Amino acid sequence: MQCKHVKVFGMVQGVGFRYYTQKIARKYNIVGTVENIDDYVDIYAQGNEKALTSFLNAVIDGASPASHVEDYTIEELNIDETLKDFKTI
Repeated sequence: MQCKHVKVFGMVQGVGFRYYTQKIARKYNIVGTVENIDDYVDIYAQGNEKALTSFLNAVIDGASPASHVEDYTIEELNIDETLKDFKTI
């Protein structure tokens, strides 16, 4: 099990990015949150290593058809036992 904090920059707001991120998270059984923050999208994602890698690759490739990811950062976090599902904030 791993937990990651991801900041995604680019054309990622107003294009359905959070909706598609949540849809991808459910596909890979990832728990966490996705939220618009100023000029980027903030994601906390937790799941098994293989599923989390697949989820992150799909998000970075552009979660929504209209999005364009220009840059991102990924930070490793401690497991958060309170995360039970994936929510859009």
